[in-house]
Amino acid sequence: MAPGAVLRNMLQSQQLSSFILWGPPGVGKTTLARIIAGSLDREFYTLSAVSSGVKDVREVIQRAESGRMFAKGAPILFIDEIHRFNKAQQDALLGAVESGTVVLIGATTENPSFEVISPLLSRCQVYVLKSLDVEHLKVLLKRALKEDKFLKQRKIKVKESEALFRFSGGDARKLYNILEIIISTFPEEGEIIIDNDVETDRLQENIALYDKDGEQHYDIISAFIKSIRGSDPNAAIYWMARMLAGGEDPLFIARRMLILASEDVGLANPNAALLAQSCFDAVHKIGMPESRIILAQTCIYLATSPKSNSAYMAIEEAMALVKSTSEAPPVPLHLRNAPTELMKELGYAKDYKYAHSFEGNFVDQEFLPDALKGRKFYEPGLNARENEIRRRLQLLWKKYDY
Repeated sequence: MAPGAVLRNMLQSQQLSSFILWGPPGVGKTTLARIIAGSLDREFYTLSAVSSGVKDVREVIQRAESGRMFAKGAPILFIDEIHRFNKAQQDALLGAVESGTVVLIGATTENPSFEVISPLLSRCQVYVLKSLDVEHLKVLLKRALKEDKFLKQRKIKVKESEALFRFSGGDARKLYNILEIIISTFPEEGEIIIDNDVETDRLQENIALYDKDGEQHYDIISAFIKSIRGSDPNAAIYWMARMLAGGEDPLFIARRMLILASEDVGLANPNAALLAQSCFDAVHKIGMPESRIILAQTCIYLATSPKSNSAYMAIEEAMALVKSTSEAPPVPLHLRNAPTELMKELGYAKDYKYAHSFEGNFVDQEFLPDALKGRKFYEPGLNARENEIRRRLQLLWKKYDY
């Protein structure tokens, strides 16, 4: 934690508030929670959302309440995979978090805004942890070979590590597991030489059909998304089957299709977003195994739809411009509201033209700041629906060169 960072400031001030750590597997969410508890000398309780129920939550809260008088500060309750807690389990936490009986630290690999109930999320900060980069993995590999009780007894020479890091996917835990798998394939005596060929050959024999908690999770969802984007329903349905057979959360698949419906299908078929939203809602209500049919229908519909990323490109370009501009240009006076007489005297809303007062409900006026006049962010895609949009924009806006 860098100097001045929020978490570091909380530790230094001893004023710890509830938060959620969101990031991929193996980036140190659990380790970070334990370090925080140890540095503050707080009581540390831990629950796994996979195996714990409402009863377990209430028991921990009762223990925290009973020992509160003698504690140096509110105990920390760490919940791994908090996104797997249902509404009833999260409701059971709410009162204790709100009253300060416990400080909640949640860990999740899923977007908490989708998985954590709003009342609980509003009482927690969310910190995003990123996958480890190659430099971090190099440090961890060197440390493991030097300090691990088992590994330091072997004569191990790592000549090349690119494949090792690629397979680990920024996951420290997976890096260590891969290293253990590779070394276990060598005789117990003698020198072990590890290079890219060895890493690839030994690992290909041990990679599972689908590992929903590891690299395969990210590889297969990537193949699934790219198959839909590439309009191949056969490949898309195959990769979906791999995920479902491996126990992937169907809501995760539905959520990714909902994003794709706007990012990759977009204005070429606006109904795609409606179907994807209906799919997400239905999967949430129905569950497996019936949800596989709803997911399949949506998958095939999206894959066979015309594609456009024009909305995605438009917001990306606009966001890039906003972030690169040190001073935000002011809103033109004619676009500002004028609820008071003083504002009217200052020229607010002056010369604004109400579109509905003109023929065709349109009037040519400037809506961008002066510094951005004529700047075009949206470029219609080459598909039937957006060809219609382009023709309409050409009739309305001569200055944008559609």
